[in-house]
Amino acid sequence: MGVLLLALAIALMIVAQLLPQGPGTRVGVLQIIAAAGSVMTLGNGLVPYLFWWRKRGEPVPVPTSADIGKAKDVLAGLVTQQWRDETVLRSLGDPEPMPLAWRSTERRELADHPEIIAKGAVAFPGVDVHMADMVRNFRALRCRRLIILGGPGTGKTTLAVQLVLELLRTRQPGEPVPVLLSAARWNDRVHPQLRDWLVASLAADYHALRAEGLGPDIPETLVARSEVLPVIDGLDELPEAARAAMLTALNRGMYETDQLILTCRTTQFAQAVAEIGDVITATAVIEPQPMSPAAATDYLRACLPPVPHPIWLEILEALRTGAAPALSKVASASLGLWLVRATYIAPRVDPTPLLELGRGSAAELHDHLCDQLIPALVSTRPPVPGPPRPFRPRYAWTSDQVSRWLTYLSRQVTLKGEDSLDMAWWHLARHTPSRPVRVWAGMVIGVVVGLAFTLLTRLPVAGVVIGLLSALVVMIMIGSWFTESPGHADFQLRGRLSEVLRVLRDGLLVGALGALVGWLMGGSVGGVKAGLAGVVQGGLAGVRDIGLLSGVGFVVVLGLIRWVERPATTATARSPRSTWQADRKLTVIRIISGLVVGLMAGAIGVRAHLPTSVAIVGGLLLGLLSGLMLGSHHAWLAYNLTVPRLATKGMLPLRAMNFLDDAHRLGLLRAEGPYYQFRHIELQRHLARGQHATPGEQPQQPSPLP
Repeated sequence: MGVLLLALAIALMIVAQLLPQGPGTRVGVLQIIAAAGSVMTLGNGLVPYLFWWRKRGEPVPVPTSADIGKAKDVLAGLVTQQWRDETVLRSLGDPEPMPLAWRSTERRELADHPEIIAKGAVAFPGVDVHMADMVRNFRALRCRRLIILGGPGTGKTTLAVQLVLELLRTRQPGEPVPVLLSAARWNDRVHPQLRDWLVASLAADYHALRAEGLGPDIPETLVARSEVLPVIDGLDELPEAARAAMLTALNRGMYETDQLILTCRTTQFAQAVAEIGDVITATAVIEPQPMSPAAATDYLRACLPPVPHPIWLEILEALRTGAAPALSKVASASLGLWLVRATYIAPRVDPTPLLELGRGSAAELHDHLCDQLIPALVSTRPPVPGPPRPFRPRYAWTSDQVSRWLTYLSRQVTLKGEDSLDMAWWHLARHTPSRPVRVWAGMVIGVVVGLAFTLLTRLPVAGVVIGLLSALVVMIMIGSWFTESPGHADFQLRGRLSEVLRVLRDGLLVGALGALVGWLMGGSVGGVKAGLAGVVQGGLAGVRDIGLLSGVGFVVVLGLIRWVERPATTATARSPRSTWQADRKLTVIRIISGLVVGLMAGAIGVRAHLPTSVAIVGGLLLGLLSGLMLGSHHAWLAYNLTVPRLATKGMLPLRAMNFLDDAHRLGLLRAEGPYYQFRHIELQRHLARGQHATPGEQPQQPSPLP
């Protein structure tokens, strides 16, 4: 790119020689700008190379024990904050934890030899115990490895979250930090080694680990030294071959001291074990015991008022005695019990359908509860303006809108090549063909650039050519925007003064290079007009203009962007909203930097006796375009180009991020780092199958209790 811009500057210099004073002056202005741009681009590639060449022989710094201890404390705080908030949103302890009991599996083909797993009996007897006892039993295992199996909706993820929080609450300094990760995010083709995936996940989800004060390569060091306890949720969400590959990778990659917690559906785990012909070494395997009708009845009674409506007494009695077999089956799993609570107890509506459908098919009752879930949550949690509150949305959405938009998302995340659980706001651009957006953007920019060039040079034919070339370049360059990940900006100066000085030093070098280019271009034609085409009087002025524009432009645009495009060093866990805001901030920084350089280019045009308005507007336009194009993170721009198209088709609202945030507060989505996930995979699949109310039709909500 730098070489092409330099060739353009030389071509403009030659054109300037063939034009009279007025047009030649304008072309000379463009020549200076093109020459400065070429120098900046060349310097952008040469400076990092020279820096690498100088540093390549120096020893690589290694994190100290203090760095590792501090990083573990930071990571523990981030994970605690992240999942404590999710626990509150999910009402896991309100009014009390669900009475689920977990016991060691009776399927001997799924677990290792008992004497290898623990000294003595494996300590998961299958009785209702406190979470502190579960953690104590986990720590009593020889290698502290646990696999949580169960059917859909049996509370595997809930148990994993509770284990993470309790392990963090009681963590000793020498123990690893538990980190919950979605198995669906692992791509064995991108990260064949499980350790590489763990490192990439830590770096992506917890950018605070890249802070300057923690030492170099902290995510790599924590994983390599077994300072992270991976809690991998949802192995069954991987394709069949990938499940077997992950189990193989675990067996081959874990050291004796490596710890592990893994959740999976029983059937899929059994298939993976059979395929690889081996179990996970020294790992305890537990399964839930079905919740008894009496336990489910007691839990629902605790959620009801002290004196419930008589119809509830009839329902509870039918549940306890087995007179409603479908209801007993649905309520035997934590998901079904939560659906009953969310759809009939929280909104205080007539629960008669529970009694009627409870005597029929369990599948029909489950689908009915899923259909009623979204209207129930929307009606019981009205919006509250002002500061965000955990259980209350900030904007008013109808249940029909929420159902329709979540249905679109549930189908998109199951597309081939996408994760089966994760929803990232920057992935929305991948769900819509980008070619129409790129064509329109290229046409608009091409017309603007062509008109600006024509006004400057009064050469319509040249303006058309330049406009077409600009449109083509824009269509090609913005193609990567729709697949880029979000960026982050960090302006912290403490401990980074040397980096700032290095940017200034590089700017001086590039400025000197620009002055050299200006001198060569001016001297190559042997005259003042040759180098500047009448822009300024004297070859030294051309040297000064090109050098100054190159140096300052490099510092303000390229150097500043390189300096701020760093992982965040804040002590808060990344969330989808914070990631969106960070990329927006980075985009604004690039635009402002480009406008600063554009003003400089406009000032050169004013000195060249161009009309002030033309020079300033042209310079600002040039700066705006350069600010938009520079950098390697344009996810926010791609999002804003994509969402309006989705909104016109009714697939998402124009305020898509606000909707996703509110769906999280409603309890329909959960947040895992920068990703959203459906809180219950069964609801996601129910929506994806289309088994919900038709758009425009409200599901029939039972009448309120008198």
